[in-house]
Amino acid sequence: MKKTLLILIFATSLTLATDTFLHQFFNNKVCDQILENNGYFKTCYDYKVKGAKYVAYTIKGDLVNKNNIKERPRFYLDKNIPNQYRSEYSDYTNNRYKMDRGHMAEDASFDYSQRSLNAIYVMSNIIPQYFTVNRDKKAWAGLERFGRVMATKMGKVNVLNGVIYSNNPKRIGHNQIAIPTAFWKIYYNKEQNFQRCFYFENKPIVDSNKNVSDYEIACKRLMK
Repeated sequence: MKKTLLILIFATSLTLATDTFLHQFFNNKVCDQILENNGYFKTCYDYKVKGAKYVAYTIKGDLVNKNNIKERPRFYLDKNIPNQYRSEYSDYTNNRYKMDRGHMAEDASFDYSQRSLNAIYVMSNIIPQYFTVNRDKKAWAGLERFGRVMATKMGKVNVLNGVIYSNNPKRIGHNQIAIPTAFWKIYYNKEQNFQRCFYFENKPIVDSNKNVSDYEIACKRLMK
């Protein structure tokens, strides 16, 4: 039910202007704090879960593979967030649920300059993501690659990531960071009439034969 309602919002809104579409996810009723991240991406932050609810950005085709900076920055605290609601690098270390530090705005779409790459290593852009989901080239990592390929073909692709939490989520670390139950991602380009929706549960991947396409959800089909 949650998944269906979620995608219904997407399908009925993507025909609108991008700003109108994103406003329903980035406003003061939905977010405890909206972070602009130097203009590279936008985060809707939730104090209760101490993490992102939504992250939006645009992948520009001409910047994909432009420099491919290899050396990754260190993760760092988001000092724009009040101290009691922040997450820290150490919250993830040796955690019992085998959660990775998962980027919402991914490094491979922002490795064209040192400034853009540094921006996405802020801890407010990181959520607990099960390691097989995060790293599998047939899962989340493969989906991120798909977005870059489509941006190269179309010139740009807009991205909206969503994070779903239960009412009583499991937590990790000293700061008690909430673990999401699932993630979704939309790629869209209004000018090209392009939209694709994907949904991942935050749990071990047991079927090694699955591909990125197996996680796709037909948005229009859910409007019926």
